[in-house]
Amino acid sequence: MACPSLLQSSASSFHCRFPSLAVPSSAQVLPPPLRNVVKVSASGTVLVEKSEAEKVQRLKTAYLERIIPALKDEYKYINIHQVPKVQKIVVNCGIGDAAQNDKGLEAAIKDIALITGQKPVKTRAKASIATFKIREDQPLGIAVTLRGDVMYSFLDRLINLALPRTRDFQGVSPSSFDGNGNYSIGVKDQSVFPEIRFDAIGKARGMDVCISTTAKTDQEGQKLLALMGMPFREGGGGASIGAPVRKKKLKSHHFDAKGKGKGKR
Repeated sequence: MACPSLLQSSASSFHCRFPSLAVPSSAQVLPPPLRNVVKVSASGTVLVEKSEAEKVQRLKTAYLERIIPALKDEYKYINIHQVPKVQKIVVNCGIGDAAQNDKGLEAAIKDIALITGQKPVKTRAKASIATFKIREDQPLGIAVTLRGDVMYSFLDRLINLALPRTRDFQGVSPSSFDGNGNYSIGVKDQSVFPEIRFDAIGKARGMDVCISTTAKTDQEGQKLLALMGMPFREGGGGASIGAPVRKKKLKSHHFDAKGKGKGKR
């Protein structure tokens, strides 16, 4: 074991070789500079803010913090469970040549899984139809049901990325509600999603997106989606939601054609 006198002599020699610097009392210790708070381009334009980029579910957060109070004030809901919400989103894609083209079916499954973040399932025929050359249990397309955080993430990317990238986009139709607050929208090309590489697309395929809500009326469902950022087309029939549907009146030549057809037989 080392002697205490040796330890003291070694410590004193160390301090003699490396003298300590005196720190003034007025000096303050500054924290390290923050990095990557804001990304700025060469022209000085702010590209990404850290406050927005670090939000995991910004659409869900906006719904809980801002949309629910706005709906409660407008429709005078007493209970918070009366406020409409998005229950689920169903994305389906029909593939006519799925039985003859296995590679095309697998490519479509990969694309939908990459877009939605969840692997879809194959939809099969329930009955045989000889006219369309369809047999029972034959694969006809793919579908996936989204709920929870995956649903909010897909809806956020659909509203803010996919729809604005659509060619000649002028807004979605406000008359595509089913009468119970559920909304359906069709996407003609899956390449509008940034996850799909344009040069890797084998065949352009569309998809149907069905947004199921707990709203009791179409007006409440449209208000919910509008607050979430759904770009509804102005003057596209939104004021006529809930109005009685006018049936097309048949003219006399419709009945004359039927009568002439029976007479010729």
